[in-house]
Amino acid sequence: MQDLVVPAGPGAPRGFRIPAAELTEQFSRASGPGGQGVNTADSRVQLSLDLGTTSALDDVQRKRVLHRLAAQLAGTVLTIDAAEHRSQRQNRKAARQRMAALLREAVMPEVVRRPTRPTRGSKRRRLEAKRQRSEIKRNRQRPRPE
Repeated sequence: MQDLVVPAGPGAPRGFRIPAAELTEQFSRASGPGGQGVNTADSRVQLSLDLGTTSALDDVQRKRVLHRLAAQLAGTVLTIDAAEHRSQRQNRKAARQRMAALLREAVMPEVVRRPTRPTRGSKRRRLEAKRQRSEIKRNRQRPRPE
């Protein structure tokens, strides 16, 4: 098994590499299509990484990842399942890609939203649309007797 390379992005400007020794792969029988082979081939892959002890993340990244992925963790262990392909090799590749994408996204710092105010033109257009809609509904009413 090779190291898992997470590409560069916000929060990890040079990316990072997770050593293969820290990754754990388990194989089991997958459900779904596959004919007779589905009963004999262990094509489902579970790829696990202990985020609490990995040497690939610094303290800031580790804290951010543990906070963001808390719902998907068992303790500090992140596990990815892949069983969408018939072959074990393709499922291994899919699990590794999914884990890399998940970690890359979890390492990104939160984007601070700057509150904005509507422009004068957008306020004017909104109020004009409301007046037009009101006029349309008023014209639908039965005329009042005079």
